[in-house]
Amino acid sequence: MVMAVASPRKSFTEKLFHTFGSASSNCGSSTSSSLVHKIRTLHECQDDDDIFMECEGSDGMELAQIGAERTKNVLILMSDTGGGHRASAEAIRDAFQIEFGDEYRIFVKDVWKEYTGWPLNDMENQYKFMVKHVQLWKVAFHSTSPRWIHSFYLAAIAAYYAKEVEAGLMEYKPDIIISVHPLMQHIPLWVLKWQGLHKKVIFVTVITDLNSCHPTWFHPGVNRCYCPSQAVAKRALEDGLEDSQIRVFGLPIRPSFARAVLSKDDLRKELGMDPELPAVLLMGGGEGMGPVEKTALALGETLFDEVHEKPIGQLIIICGRNRGLVSTLESMEWKIPVKVRGFETQMQKWMGACDCIITKAGPGTIAEALIRGLPIILNDYIPGQEKGNVPYVVDNGAGVFTRSSKETARIIAEWFSTKTDELKRMSENSRKLAQPEAVFDIVKDIHELACQRGPLANIPYIFTSSFTSLI
Repeated sequence: MVMAVASPRKSFTEKLFHTFGSASSNCGSSTSSSLVHKIRTLHECQDDDDIFMECEGSDGMELAQIGAERTKNVLILMSDTGGGHRASAEAIRDAFQIEFGDEYRIFVKDVWKEYTGWPLNDMENQYKFMVKHVQLWKVAFHSTSPRWIHSFYLAAIAAYYAKEVEAGLMEYKPDIIISVHPLMQHIPLWVLKWQGLHKKVIFVTVITDLNSCHPTWFHPGVNRCYCPSQAVAKRALEDGLEDSQIRVFGLPIRPSFARAVLSKDDLRKELGMDPELPAVLLMGGGEGMGPVEKTALALGETLFDEVHEKPIGQLIIICGRNRGLVSTLESMEWKIPVKVRGFETQMQKWMGACDCIITKAGPGTIAEALIRGLPIILNDYIPGQEKGNVPYVVDNGAGVFTRSSKETARIIAEWFSTKTDELKRMSENSRKLAQPEAVFDIVKDIHELACQRGPLANIPYIFTSSFTSLI
């Protein structure tokens, strides 16, 4: 279809280009005028279904093709404050590639670390320090929960670093921005609004806390807020989001894990495990934290039948990056079959080979254990975002919580001997609670949002004026 387009009210971006053109008249006013005209053409047609348009005010008919297929840029904003944010970001990236191939170009970036200064570029180390001194993290989490406090804090940071964040966005020129971190909503959305792009760039939040989460996750300016549970969705509504913005799909787990078809017998053979004895997986997270050694020693005693002088179970210990813990455990003599591992990249195999798991209440590990149908013993949690994961598991009959290593060992011994029915029932409850297709549901919904926007023209990212005055 060919149509004449009337000149609409200038957008914020056009005004900036117009100002630039006026200021640079000595550098070629005709070039600036032509640039403004072409940008206006793209803006007027971007949301139109027509492939061509006629531009007035030229010597002849100028046809601009704006609907041609092109690879869309997707920028996923994350931070290595805990392993879950990066894991979710990479899961989303992999799902996009599986579902849509080269239709999307995916960038997983920590914009804070790469573009800003202190304290944003050092959040990873600050987080690690606070969770090691857990009361510090508890105070920080709850003291920043009131809206007026964290809004003031983020506005102050934006006054210093919004230009740097803007530079990061300009480098990747995203058509779609996905935030998987609670501090990645406000400043990028402000930047988009100030650039006049908030109605052109799709912005979604994927919450990576399973049940309880910080209020900074919820921003009413997003196109979608993907919640892992109904409890989080309820909180999003209470914090001002609309029903139309909220989707409850589950926590995004990497496709290689979520869709893995595994045989327990084959896995045990591959991993060198006893094919007959039930197995418990003991984890200390990526850093090998928590009462791993103490729990392992208790299991080593309890899972050995002194009367018949034989083991009733086997133990797999994942120590993460804690090499000292690996050395300590490997040097011990065990009465039962024990395998000690460091940092693992094939967790789907170890989980698939075991019958239950002992771990702290990290959302990613819980979600993976549910997919594998593992009953869960939670032995610790980080105050704030992980506290709500305990009732999520326990109240749904998928596991229990205890900080006592001896109690943990007793429960496992009962599951492997006199209470096998309880173990089986909890395994069934775990599978019912699992949402293995969550990551695919998320990327398909984002793709649908992109399709609803129609053909995407090149989005004109430009530098804005002073952010400090705007804040």
